[in-house]
Amino acid sequence: MSNTQTVKAVAKYIRMSPHKVRRVLNQIRGRSYQEALMILEFLPYDAGGPVWQVVHSAAANAKNNYGLDKKKLIIEEVFANEGPKLKRIRPRAQGRAYSILKPTCHITVIVKGTS
Repeated sequence: MSNTQTVKAVAKYIRMSPHKVRRVLNQIRGRSYQEALMILEFLPYDAGGPVWQVVHSAAANAKNNYGLDKKKLIIEEVFANEGPKLKRIRPRAQGRAYSILKPTCHITVIVKGTS
């Protein structure tokens, strides 16, 4: 029986809507590390960049902190939570102001590997 280890990486305050990031995360959930990187590299969405960085970071954590082989890593869990919203104001006619909410998100990737 092999010993499995889970490793986590988190990117916080990413200036992107969590809804748009989840669209990318759903594509890589449950896949191998190398397959996920390949998918992320060719996705047409802007969210692919930050997600690629977090997946890469999780693999680096697994290799450097636990001595796991990157080729054997599987993406066990990925999710994007809502972060704080940046509040901005858009001037409108007759002295009014409309609020603009710029969303942020926290991306978490948990990889599983065998040592």
